[in-house]
Amino acid sequence: MKIVIIGSGLAGLSAGYKLCKSNEIVIFEKDEEIGGMAASYCQDYKGKKYFIEKYYHHIFRSDSELLDLIRELGLESQMMWLKGKNAYFVDGKNYPMNTPAEILRFKPLSFTDLVKLGLLVLRIKLINDTTSYDRIKAKDWILDTAGQSVYENFFAPLMKSKFGENAENVSAAWLIGRVKIRSDRGSEGEKLGYLRGGFNSLIEALGREITAQGGRILQNKAITEIVIKDNTVQGVVTDGDFMPCDAVISTVEPRVLDALTKGKLGALHTTLQSIRYQGTACALIGLDKGLMKDGNYWLNIKADVPFGAVIEHTNFMPFEDYGEHLVYVTSYFQDENDALWLKKEEEVLDSYLKGLEKMFPDFSRTNIHWAKLFRRMDTAPVYEQGYLEKVLPFAPGPSGLYLAGMFSSTNYPERSMNGSVKAGFEAAKFFMKKDDKCEVCWLD
Repeated sequence: MKIVIIGSGLAGLSAGYKLCKSNEIVIFEKDEEIGGMAASYCQDYKGKKYFIEKYYHHIFRSDSELLDLIRELGLESQMMWLKGKNAYFVDGKNYPMNTPAEILRFKPLSFTDLVKLGLLVLRIKLINDTTSYDRIKAKDWILDTAGQSVYENFFAPLMKSKFGENAENVSAAWLIGRVKIRSDRGSEGEKLGYLRGGFNSLIEALGREITAQGGRILQNKAITEIVIKDNTVQGVVTDGDFMPCDAVISTVEPRVLDALTKGKLGALHTTLQSIRYQGTACALIGLDKGLMKDGNYWLNIKADVPFGAVIEHTNFMPFEDYGEHLVYVTSYFQDENDALWLKKEEEVLDSYLKGLEKMFPDFSRTNIHWAKLFRRMDTAPVYEQGYLEKVLPFAPGPSGLYLAGMFSSTNYPERSMNGSVKAGFEAAKFFMKKDDKCEVCWLD
C-alpha cells in the first residue's frame, strides 16, 4: 500500500518505522527539520557541536513503548536514569519538593494541609480508571478532597501557569493523570530518563530506518488538502500537485485537519473546531555560569514573572556534554492574540530575562552566550471538563483516513512522548499483515 503520513513527530515517525518494511511510505513535514515537538536545535559552542531539544523532554519508567523503541533501535546504551531535583519557588524562596521530608517543610502549607496533600496523592495512586473524573473540574475535586488552602497555595498557581484562563475548567482526570505520571518516587526522589546526545539520536535513527527501507521523508513540504471523494481518500495535495495514495495517517492538530479535509468529516467537523489547545513560548539560553546554585533541575514558580517554570538542563545532564550551562524558561499561552505569540522574539526574551533578574540576584545578562525562543501554537490540548468526548477517533469516517498523535486516546488524560509513540504504533498495527505473532490481519 502507498501510505501518506502527515507530520514527522514521534507519532508519524513511529508509524512510518513500523510500516516501511511492507508498504510505500511518504512522510510530509511542513518544517525544515523532522521531529515535531521532539525536534532539536544544533549548537556549536567553541567548536563543541551538540544537539539540544527545542522543548525540554525526559522519559518516565512507565514509558514502555518508548523504551522498547529505544532498545529496538540500538540506542539503549545511551539511556541514562538521573535524579531530577524539583523545587517550588514561592514568595521569593525555593522549597525542595523531592522527598517526603522535604515536602513536609513546604511552609506555605500547614502540617494539616500537608497531610491532606499526601492523602490526595495516595488516593490518586489507587485510581486506575479516570473516566468518571472527566466530567469533574480539577478545582472542585481538590477543594472537596483536600480543602481550600491546598488548592490555593499549591495547585492553583501550577494550574494557572499551565492553563492560564482555562485553569479552572481543567478536569480532574487530567490532574490524576499528571500526578500519577510524576509520583513514581523513591526515598531519594524522582529519577528521569534521558538519551545521552539528546532525543535527536532517536529522531535521526527513526528517519534512517524509514529511508533505508525505501520510505521518503519530505521536509519543508506542507499538505494543503486531503482529497476525499465518495467518502474515500484519493490522495493529498502539496504545492498544487496531487499525489494519489491508498491511505493517509494524519498527526496534525484538529483545526488543521478540519482545513485539510475541507469540512468533509461530517459530525466530527464540530468537534475539530471546538477542541481548545494551547501554545508554548520556550526560551533556551546558553550561559557561562549555572543559574540555580542549589542544583535544581525543575523549578515551578509562584511569582510575578512572565513564565511558570525554569528548567536547568545541565543540573540534570552532565555539563561536560555541552561545555556551557543550558536553561529553559517557559510559559504557555491560550490563543493567537496572546502577547507571547504576537511579540517579536527579542521582546519575549527580554521579558523573560527581566523575570530571571528579579528571581535570581546573581544572574547577569553578561553571562549569556546565546538565547533562542521557540514557539508553537499546538503544544497540547486543554484537558478541560468533558474533553474525553472530544478525543479524536482512529478512524474518523472516510475510508483510508486515520488519525494518530497528540489528540489521540493514547495521550489521554495527559500527553507524553510515550503516548505519541503508542499512537503511531497502534496506527501501524491496523495495516500490518498477519505474521506468526499476529492473530488478526486487518487487511484480510
